[in-house]
Amino acid sequence: MQRPRISTNLAISADGKISAVARIPSGWTSKQDHARLLELRENADALLVGKGTLENDRMTMRVPGKTTQPLRCVVSRGGDFDAEQPLFHSTGGDIHLLVTDRESMGLPEIARPNVTLHAQSLADFLERLALTYAVKNLHCEGGGQLIRALAELDVIDEFHLTLAGHTLFGGKDATTPTGVPAAFLPATRLYEMSHFEARPDMGECYLSYIRSC
Repeated sequence: MQRPRISTNLAISADGKISAVARIPSGWTSKQDHARLLELRENADALLVGKGTLENDRMTMRVPGKTTQPLRCVVSRGGDFDAEQPLFHSTGGDIHLLVTDRESMGLPEIARPNVTLHAQSLADFLERLALTYAVKNLHCEGGGQLIRALAELDVIDEFHLTLAGHTLFGGKDATTPTGVPAAFLPATRLYEMSHFEARPDMGECYLSYIRSC
């Protein structure tokens, strides 16, 4: 499969969760972590998020000050995208909506020239981004279920993580970096650390990992 180079970025609490059971929106890490998030977007030709993350965080998926904005890609199993989300009312790169479950697909009522709907598998969509839209670097910002799907396909090349030692979410059903708690990946994925930056003043540590094989 021809595909872009794929990186991901998540913040994780001290007890290994990326959100509370109630799926609270982002904003629980420091301003420095948010600046890092924007920095990681800089080299991306396209950004990728799950529909739940888009709606919880009310994202616009922009890179401030960048002349050529990355494509903005959102993945959903069944569609039913909310046309009132800020994403659809903000300037930025073209929007690509992926619906992976065609049988239960709810077609979004979003008729705009910069919005394209795709009904296919995640693997086929990644290939289309590379071949049709010349995407070389794809950056995923969650959520856990989408990152798990990418990990199951074994297509994650680089993993960026903010360890937020200042927060404990708790709850056995709170989401982990690979989606559902205790539902392990089918095989080991090996990475090696490429960056370590401790920020004790913020109660955070910024980590990066690259594939080791």
